[in-house]
Amino acid sequence: MRTKRPTPHSRRIRLLAVTLGLLSATAVAAPGAAAAPESPSAAEQLTAVDNAVLNAQVDGTAWYVDQATGRVVVTVDSTVSPSAVTGIVRAAGTAAPKLTIRHAPGRFTPLLAAGNAIYGGSYRCSLGFNVVSGSTHYFLTAGHCGNVASTWYTDKAHSTLIGATVNSSFPGTDYALVRYDNAAVSHPGGFTSAPNAYVGESVTRTGSTSGTHSGTVTGLNATVRYSGGGTVRGLIQTNVCAEPGDSGGPLYDGSKAIGLTSGGSGDCTVGGTTFFQPVNAALAKYRVSVY
Repeated sequence: MRTKRPTPHSRRIRLLAVTLGLLSATAVAAPGAAAAPESPSAAEQLTAVDNAVLNAQVDGTAWYVDQATGRVVVTVDSTVSPSAVTGIVRAAGTAAPKLTIRHAPGRFTPLLAAGNAIYGGSYRCSLGFNVVSGSTHYFLTAGHCGNVASTWYTDKAHSTLIGATVNSSFPGTDYALVRYDNAAVSHPGGFTSAPNAYVGESVTRTGSTSGTHSGTVTGLNATVRYSGGGTVRGLIQTNVCAEPGDSGGPLYDGSKAIGLTSGGSGDCTVGGTTFFQPVNAALAKYRVSVY
């Protein structure tokens, strides 16, 4: 199956470090004196807030630790009620001032739909990146796509086989590996590396529903609790729009492979928030390389 980087004319967590202070000979407490409790470090506070948001178990939320500002940025979709937001703040306890709450229109859902592009069962998704291991060729797509189909085709009628889902992972992570089993389906490359994304990076996304759209990376290591769709950690958060059926499609920066479309809210008329599985995690898991 042909997939290439679109031309300009195309359509469309943390590591917790605890520093232990050494007591000098003159700093020994007097006999019987109680040691003063040690205040949590900034890193410990952020970890506590991050875990509090996770434990609040509110669907339709996404969050990440912003190391630059020392805050946990929580984005809630339109399904999250004010009382649920209050519950998140309460769950953070005395560390609640470390929270930043933002609102996004629509619902955070895996962007899966029935339609056209790569087809499996009654679903369609988007092909991400072609990859290779030895002489065997595969492609990557979203894990929630791989979960629902064992075999993929180029058309809705399932008349042209692509190949079988070898492995998929969702929730937790969101990537899948599909093997090319039909020698008649071509699989050209065009990507040279798969580096880590960075905040502020200009990126482009392509999907089978909405075509090609660009934007910027707004957060890293985001955790998303999809509305009825499971929780995924370690995602790239962006302001690039996407729509149902775009799942699995590539996020890239020039010839650099960055991520696989996971889910989000909004659409490409009004915009939205979209999350991406870093592609390098899938490459490491499956021991394959982009080309």
